[in-house]
Amino acid sequence: MKPILPEGHLAAWRRYYPSFWRILAAIEADLAAAGLPSLSWYDALYELYLAPGRHLRMNELARSALLSRSGLTRLVDKLEKEKLIERQACPSDGRVQHAQLTDKGVEQLRKMWPVYRAGIAKYFAAHLTDAEAAQLEKSLGKVATAMEPPREAGD
Repeated sequence: MKPILPEGHLAAWRRYYPSFWRILAAIEADLAAAGLPSLSWYDALYELYLAPGRHLRMNELARSALLSRSGLTRLVDKLEKEKLIERQACPSDGRVQHAQLTDKGVEQLRKMWPVYRAGIAKYFAAHLTDAEAAQLEKSLGKVATAMEPPREAGD
């Protein structure tokens, strides 16, 4: 009987999975040592930074920042308390809430990025040649594209 999961694919997964989590943990530790918030804050703020007008519907932010709705609500509460974002009602539909990045949120991103960038360089990039990085980007790009969630109506 032919295996459903080829051994080479399983071996790749076994290398990727723990490496990913160890790199994230190391970068989280570097951020904490620098007195900065976690990567979940960075990810949410960065998604807003990239968005047109620097705002997103809450469901769009949850999807792009890879958070559950309850996880997003807790995170948005913290970001709003720190004045890094503002909640705003959608002008065309008062039932819909948007998250708007503030200038203070942009400042926070700029404080976090050098530590994050240094972690990526130290824990990830330093172990790959340019060719290996390009191949990894291509390979993981295929996986990322295949795993994109379907768009909801109205997105």
